[in-house]
Amino acid sequence: MINVLSLFDGMSGARIALDKLGIPCKYYACEIDKFAIKVSKKNYPDTIQMGSVTDLHWYDEGLHAHLQPKIDLLIGGSPCQGFSFAGNQLNFDDERSKLFFEYVRILKETKPKYFLLENVRMSKQSQDVISEALGVEPIVINSNLMSAQNRHRLYWTNIPFDMPTDKEIVLSDILEDGITDRTKSHCLDANYFKGGNLKSYFEKHRRQLVFSEEGLCHVGSADLNGHDSMKRVYHATGKSPTVNTCTGGNREPKVFVAPYNWRKMTPLECERLQTVPDGYTEGVSNTQRYKMLGNGFTVDVIAHILKGIK
Repeated sequence: MINVLSLFDGMSGARIALDKLGIPCKYYACEIDKFAIKVSKKNYPDTIQMGSVTDLHWYDEGLHAHLQPKIDLLIGGSPCQGFSFAGNQLNFDDERSKLFFEYVRILKETKPKYFLLENVRMSKQSQDVISEALGVEPIVINSNLMSAQNRHRLYWTNIPFDMPTDKEIVLSDILEDGITDRTKSHCLDANYFKGGNLKSYFEKHRRQLVFSEEGLCHVGSADLNGHDSMKRVYHATGKSPTVNTCTGGNREPKVFVAPYNWRKMTPLECERLQTVPDGYTEGVSNTQRYKMLGNGFTVDVIAHILKGIK
């Protein structure tokens, strides 16, 4: 039995990883989102909720300081909005990303045997600040090795582990229905509940879409001169490039050779992208399910790293 303190716990993805490894634990969680806490309590009623990280002081001075247990593993993924290249890149000037320093404070207070911090790819300057504070360099892992999702993340840890091998899971393996034009999904984010569109999907490489059997599906590129949009093949069999209404130039309106339909991924499919058990996030609205999954860990990556503590 180990004592685990999970900061920015979300829906307790670290607990799922420990369960997959068969590692029993007493699990303390710092989280303030009521929907994530509800999901965590549904699946792990014995989780000890500790509130906000800013209010947590593990060894308070005073009469009862000795009652706090020794923490064996400190884990967390501090808020990443200030670091993400998809945002304004305020870095540590973003109030959410400043919470990383609460992780450092609690790390110093608890002095665990093992620690693990996850975050997004970021500027080298911000990365170096975190590395200096934690005393280790990050390891980059793309979740596509263990799931159907492209998701590059940085992991700072003192747990010994080897890079995971490719499990060769593809996107079509986890879909409830429909077809896809790629082997791996775009990265799931917390705003996925807003849905996607063709422009964000094909041009910005965001917000994964799923297509109907008869609908639009970008299966490849034709050998044509001109703008990239002129080359795309949008037929499920890949036999024909898009038909243009006009010749010359690239800005004229285009007409597809077939009707098209698409949808965003279901909450169940997003659970599978994050290697979370089917139905784990049920019990709250789909909007909240998408948010917590987008903010959460790819569980099997965390489990792979945590194997080093066994």
